[in-house]
Amino acid sequence: MEGLPQPGRCLVMGIVNVTPDSFSDGGAWMAPAAAVAHGVAMRRQGADLVDVGGESTRPGAERPSLGEELSRVVPVIAALAAAGVVVSVDTMRSEVARQAVAAGAVAVNDVSGGLADEAMLSTVAQLGVPFVAVHWRGHSTHMQERATYLQVVDEVVTELALRVDAATSAGIPAEKVALDPGLGFAKTAEHNWALLAGMGSLLSLGQPLLIGASRKAFLGALLASTAGQPRPAAERDDATAAVSALAAVSGAWCVRVHDVRRTADAVQVASRWLQARRAETDATAPEVTR
Repeated sequence: MEGLPQPGRCLVMGIVNVTPDSFSDGGAWMAPAAAVAHGVAMRRQGADLVDVGGESTRPGAERPSLGEELSRVVPVIAALAAAGVVVSVDTMRSEVARQAVAAGAVAVNDVSGGLADEAMLSTVAQLGVPFVAVHWRGHSTHMQERATYLQVVDEVVTELALRVDAATSAGIPAEKVALDPGLGFAKTAEHNWALLAGMGSLLSLGQPLLIGASRKAFLGALLASTAGQPRPAAERDDATAAVSALAAVSGAWCVRVHDVRRTADAVQVASRWLQARRAETDATAPEVTR
């Protein structure tokens, strides 16, 4: 996507949550120095960009004030950018997006797809940076009440198409818009699996596709103990890497993860697999003669 790294494979986006209450690592990186060190380490481990967010979007989370969100993310973004790390900002607020880009962020990742703040899309258009629109049906406090679909893949495709239209109408070039099906956001586990299986339909929208499955509850449920206890969030990274590899082979533009090293390795394998598949296809294709 224009304005972001182009390594010729699926990108790996590392997650830096500067929050006290994110579902898997809340509080771990609240101190700016710790968050910056973590982001720099992710870059060394293979992250193509690092996504810095100051608002938890786990189910039931309360929103921080604008001032609190700004104080959490802007210093971290400025320090990471100064260290040569490619940074995006994870925010639903246009003012946070504006100040984050001024501090060095090169993209805006909006969990609401521009729906939470009516000024977001026009602000991103003015800033001239890439925009990731996530499928969203409401804030964390009540989003799971809206996890109702007749055909989840078709409905998510339709709703994301509306976000593309809204973004381009606001002045964001189509080549700077990526989409995320919003796994876990107003989705059950079955909805998440259906969306992963339906990536072809999502890709039919013609925009780069970001997949954010990292450590989410549907993986914990899949890996539950024999007693039915979900696998703890911090122990879901191998499953996350498996999803990352499958998503990369299926055409994802980017995967967003907490553990970079495992997924960076998985994406490298996926990239080499695709390269070998293309070579085999070319070698066995019938020669066209005139």
